[in-house]
Amino acid sequence: MTSSSAAVLQDPPRDVAAAAIAREGHRRDALLPVLHALQDRFGHVPAETIPFIAKALNLSRADVHGVVSFYHEFRTAPPGRHIVRLCLAEACQAMGAPALRAHVEQTLGVGMHETTSDGTVTLEPVYCLGNCACAPSVMIDGETHGRVTAERFDALLAEPRGRS
Repeated sequence: MTSSSAAVLQDPPRDVAAAAIAREGHRRDALLPVLHALQDRFGHVPAETIPFIAKALNLSRADVHGVVSFYHEFRTAPPGRHIVRLCLAEACQAMGAPALRAHVEQTLGVGMHETTSDGTVTLEPVYCLGNCACAPSVMIDGETHGRVTAERFDALLAEPRGRS
């Protein structure tokens, strides 16, 4: 058993949600802090917590799911060990992001919001990394890279995968 799976068993998602609700109060406006607590702890918002949160905050399950699905930072499944965010904003689009996206998706074998079958990389779109002058840009594990070509992406991707 890995240390992360042991931690999950010791601290189930519903307990994390309950602790966050106790901290924030049983108010509707506690929803985002509760979701953030789950995302921070597990890397995603476990589906089994949605009915619990809805009941505790007097919301419908659709309300909770709507917030989770609206905000791009929330995930409903565990992410890969590495997160690749590809900028799809206008400046990056104008400087080659569509071709880079095609290359990235083909290289990884996944589309946006998906994780490689080996659980190594999750691909996510982002709509501005604030690096417009160096478009197209990607962020890999929180580090922004500009003027990314297909070849440069391949080299950047090899670095974190080698550390897995």
